[in-house]
Amino acid sequence: MNRPAVLVVTLPEATELRLEVEAEIRRRGWPAVGAPAAADLLVVCGVPAPEDAEWLDGIEQSMPEPAMRIVVGESGRVTRGLDMARTDLADRAVGPRGADVADDSARSGEPGDHAHGEHPVHDDGHDHGTHHDNSPPEASDGQGHDGHPMGHGHGDHAAHSGHEGHGHHQPTDHAAHMNHMDHQGHAGHMDHMGHDMHATGEVAGLPMAERADDRDELRLDQLHLPFGPGLSDWPTGLILRLTLQGDVVQGVEVDHLPVPPVRRPPFWDEPWLRAEQGEEVTRGSAVRRRSAAHLDSAGRLLAVVGWDDAAARCRRLRDELLSGASPEGTGGDLRRTVHRIGRSRPLRWSMTGLGELSADRARAAGVTGPALAADGDAYDRLLMWLSEIERGLEGLDDVRPLPPTDRTGPRGRLDGPQPPSQALLDVLPELLTGAEFACARIIVASLDPDIDELALAPVSGAAYG
Repeated sequence: MNRPAVLVVTLPEATELRLEVEAEIRRRGWPAVGAPAAADLLVVCGVPAPEDAEWLDGIEQSMPEPAMRIVVGESGRVTRGLDMARTDLADRAVGPRGADVADDSARSGEPGDHAHGEHPVHDDGHDHGTHHDNSPPEASDGQGHDGHPMGHGHGDHAAHSGHEGHGHHQPTDHAAHMNHMDHQGHAGHMDHMGHDMHATGEVAGLPMAERADDRDELRLDQLHLPFGPGLSDWPTGLILRLTLQGDVVQGVEVDHLPVPPVRRPPFWDEPWLRAEQGEEVTRGSAVRRRSAAHLDSAGRLLAVVGWDDAAARCRRLRDELLSGASPEGTGGDLRRTVHRIGRSRPLRWSMTGLGELSADRARAAGVTGPALAADGDAYDRLLMWLSEIERGLEGLDDVRPLPPTDRTGPRGRLDGPQPPSQALLDVLPELLTGAEFACARIIVASLDPDIDELALAPVSGAAYG
């Protein structure tokens, strides 16, 4: 098994590890998948807490044999961990094995009752490499990004994930990424996250619907589904508990995995928080981090919509910026990518009107940054990210010190009464309620809250190690 399919799951405080894993997988040409049913290897970025065992085991048990899980808990061990996993998977594919290839001392614990093993990997260092992809020509009017007809307006947004009935999903040709929940054919990830389904009953472990009045005072089936935290292209650690009637979201509860006490600044906010502590940080490094954060968010949103090629291009450019690529070396490709995404009419048609958030409503909720400046819907927020990315090209090599008073990170003001992402989480129920279920992931991805920022709330002014 030379090119195992990889499913990456990220835990809080492990953004940098995720970036390292994604870059190494892309360098090797291994396919990254969005569902356990398609995965050979589960890579967990970050050290799981005991309470994470149930939902991680659920994901792993949904993977076809032979399969395994590794835990990347420290930077620099990705290459060795993936090499060991590939060897182990190849051996398992040949036939029964008496022992795993890796030393027992490298394990964090014995595998569960299922046949999958888990290997932790730890060390230091990075290996991002240089990555290239080949893009198809720009889609013509009325055609999807990969040549498939998109042709869906607001009356057809359900096609993004093929939601039918009560949580059963069938992928469409142009939006297979919207079906990341499809672990075992029925609400996939939601049935393996280890969170209470809050349903009135279960049959074969699946939640049953209950009855309630909908907005038209009709008695319709009502289903309660947790969404996350292990979805691909999903904010790390986020959990949404949705109440659905038909294809419409009627209620939203926002939750998340526990965020450890802050030991270092959240990765995307690091330049600004270190400058506030008196460390010497250049303006160029802050611009790079902001642009890379927006490319990461844009890649996630584009993957959710189903434009995989553009998503991969954004992630490659993200890694190039973080590795110090010069404006001359990456600027042309970055501008072409930004312009191509911004010109796509099928993309605009697929997102316009979703998650509308006016500047007045955003300001009242404490939202700052791009979501406030966009003053509009999911598509407007994407355009705002693209605009800031392109504008940042002029400042990538600015060696002037970043002023300690500059406290505006990628998601907004870091010196406000709450972290920027807390405000983004607070507006989610309003934006999702009344939306079609198939559009929920697009709306969430267009805000892309960073759960790691929530650790900043009680430690304002603290020094970082």
